[in-house]
Amino acid sequence: MLQNNAQLKSLIDKLWQNFWEGGIANPLTAIEQITYLIFMKRLDDLEAKRERDAEFTGEKYSSRFKGKFQIPGSNESIDKNELRWSVFKHKPADEMLMHVQMKVFPFLKTIQDGASGEGLFTKHMANAVFIMPKASLLVSAINIVEDLFKEIEKDATEGGHAFQDIQGDVYEMLLSEIATAGKNGQFRTPRHIIKLMAELVAPQLGQRIADPACGTGGFLLGAYQYILTDLVRQKDKKKLEKDEDGFERAAISAVLTQKVKNILDQSFVGYDIDTTMVRLGLMNMMMHGIDEPKIDYKDTLSKSYNEDSQFDIIMANPPFTGNIDKGDINEGLKLPTTKTELLFVERIFNMLKMGGTAAVIVPSGVIQNSGKAFEAVRKLIIEKAELKAVIAVPSGAFKPYAGVSTAILIFTKGGETNKVWFYDMQADGYTLDDKRNKIAESDLPDIVKRYKERVTLSAAEGDRKLKYFMVPKKEITENNYDLNLSTYKEEVYEEVSYEKPKVIFGKLENIEADIQKGLAELKELI
Repeated sequence: MLQNNAQLKSLIDKLWQNFWEGGIANPLTAIEQITYLIFMKRLDDLEAKRERDAEFTGEKYSSRFKGKFQIPGSNESIDKNELRWSVFKHKPADEMLMHVQMKVFPFLKTIQDGASGEGLFTKHMANAVFIMPKASLLVSAINIVEDLFKEIEKDATEGGHAFQDIQGDVYEMLLSEIATAGKNGQFRTPRHIIKLMAELVAPQLGQRIADPACGTGGFLLGAYQYILTDLVRQKDKKKLEKDEDGFERAAISAVLTQKVKNILDQSFVGYDIDTTMVRLGLMNMMMHGIDEPKIDYKDTLSKSYNEDSQFDIIMANPPFTGNIDKGDINEGLKLPTTKTELLFVERIFNMLKMGGTAAVIVPSGVIQNSGKAFEAVRKLIIEKAELKAVIAVPSGAFKPYAGVSTAILIFTKGGETNKVWFYDMQADGYTLDDKRNKIAESDLPDIVKRYKERVTLSAAEGDRKLKYFMVPKKEITENNYDLNLSTYKEEVYEEVSYEKPKVIFGKLENIEADIQKGLAELKELI
């Protein structure tokens, strides 16, 4: 949807530029501050809608902006109505900055998002800071956010798209501007790779879905959007459209009934060890219509984590280059290593229920290194699970964040591995350089199609000269559980024919004669 609206893209670029020029150069700091402004606007809009609905139906509704708010650190209280976006946006610049910093933002931090009144958003907002170096930046940012929401409304009205869907897309696009890898090697997974993985594991309504290193919540949202699209598919296939990556997508709000919403609110669980990411993840889920997201601060590799055998689906792209202190490692993790990229695979295996399925991105070392711990983690997912697929991903797929070579592993806990399906992804629909421009060539739809058809292939079938083929378990175990695609693929060597030496020398002599002739002509001119 968003890719077709140049105005929305332009406004997002303008918003980033304003923060950059206003002195907030760190993209994570900027996105946090933008997030707070969007949340202030969204909160006011939602309360206004609920107030109107209550007035129309005659039901009682107690607005969040009703009553007084005690300003922290002072004896002063203020009418909560003064804290609404629609009210404070009209204040003079300097007065507005002080008002938002000292009154609106402290109020925002007290918002209760959980039914119990102790929501995760409130908890993780406790240490949040509103950083706005000057009043002019706040004024310009508020004006752009206003224009963004007007454009969303216009797109929703004229384009026939759901407001909630476009709003979510806008926030996703804001997040996509974070083009730097974080500490410990975590970086944002491209949306089209998330969509591919969701298609392959096909999460269903009512299943519990988790990501043990969730960042901004991209995988949880990928599963959320897949589930809602699948509900539309079952109800009315005509409402499905192909998106820019070749995947079917529907207006997610179309099937978001209260019953479905209640189920989805309990379906997604995410953890991260970066508090900024936790806040962004919570906000990202809320922007997409999940009012009470379950994203929390937790190190899922540490002793404090104890949610094994809880989840039906896990989708993840855990950090690649970290190590954890040996004394902090959870007792349930048995691999002889402190490398996080290996421990996360074991963690994911442990988190799955029997019969639960995982799709996880791993660096190439995990699938091919000969070290004891590397072999042990491959043995685990082959001997104690059904390893269904290994999809080799081109190294440029994660640029500009990283140029690492990776693979997607898909396995089901408790199943039996008889044969493993390999696919050599060569094009993901984007150029494999830092610019990542959209191109026509993409293996993604073919991967989904071939993966679903793989059950009809016997272990002996499949031409290993092609992009995809089956490999029997016995062959893999004989290779020390090596899962590197190139170990099993048959390379096709094209025979190159060269001209005979006599012909080549003749051509070289002719070239030399032409050069000598040219030099002689130049000499005469001097």
